[in-house]
Amino acid sequence: MPVLNALKQRIPELRLTIRCAAPRTLLENLVSSEFEHLCEATDFGMHMASAVEVLLQESAQNYVSFHRDWDSRVAQESELLRKIAPDLVLSNVSYLTLAAASQAGIPALGMCSLNWADIFWHYCSETPGLEQIHAQMLRAYNSANRFIRLQPAMPMAGLQNLREIGTVASKGVNRRAEIDAMLGLEPDCKLVLVSMGGMHLQLPMDQWPRISGVRWVVRQSWGVRHPDTIEQEVLGMRYIDVLSSCDALLTKPGYGNFSEAGVNGIPVLYVSRRDWPEERCLVEWLQQRGRCQEVQRAQLECGDLGAALQALWHQAPKPPVMPDGIAQAADIIGQYLMAAI
Repeated sequence: MPVLNALKQRIPELRLTIRCAAPRTLLENLVSSEFEHLCEATDFGMHMASAVEVLLQESAQNYVSFHRDWDSRVAQESELLRKIAPDLVLSNVSYLTLAAASQAGIPALGMCSLNWADIFWHYCSETPGLEQIHAQMLRAYNSANRFIRLQPAMPMAGLQNLREIGTVASKGVNRRAEIDAMLGLEPDCKLVLVSMGGMHLQLPMDQWPRISGVRWVVRQSWGVRHPDTIEQEVLGMRYIDVLSSCDALLTKPGYGNFSEAGVNGIPVLYVSRRDWPEERCLVEWLQQRGRCQEVQRAQLECGDLGAALQALWHQAPKPPVMPDGIAQAADIIGQYLMAAI
């Protein structure tokens, strides 16, 4: 979304069609211009039991079903793209859309910190008979004119069209003084934002012990009744401003939360996703560029987080990461747009 906003500033006449399953109300909070919304998804990643647990058999079966009539699926998607008639397709990061754009003769770019071919093969390479699916995924990604690889990112050794850029993340406004005044918080109170990156992870926060001087900012929909929680919606602020106003973020490794924490200089307490192949590059990047501290799932379940938070806050602060990938991505996409028009 920061890249789309930068593109619109550079090319005011740009017409955006955003195709994803996210609700329009969410997109309107992130995109600063008018757009057409096609509310449907063309990829599904891995089937998840929670924000940190992959269901391997279900995921493999999803891909077998998705690729059962691959050529027909690509042809249908290609026909849809011809009807929309874009000058350029930007995929984050559906390989079906890239394969269809190639078949339709429409310039296309991929842009992400991961690709589903590598994720799929990490989990499913030992399952017999899935080699063709992996090969189709790789061909689709390599059919793009370029795959813009954001930092931090997986290696992506199977892609021959990579273009490296910096970090893409929104910069928020620190509104802590307003929050303190609104809620009557003490000056030394610590706010910890709890966010699992858009995926459900039910935490038994009602049973967590109280930690002196710590308040937890949570989603209203979670229905948490802990005495030290603050519902994020009550603040009436953009998510990125809430993040920028907190003293720490409790999350799982994921590009959005890690990059935004790095760009806004927010320390991160994270629970491992175990064998998620993107995790290592994200954690190593944040260790070098920001502040982070791992907690075990058992600690998260019982709320034994006080010592981990203190260790996190005792780490020496580092300069916030510059989100220079936004302008770099806008440069690359703009060049392809101008060539296509």
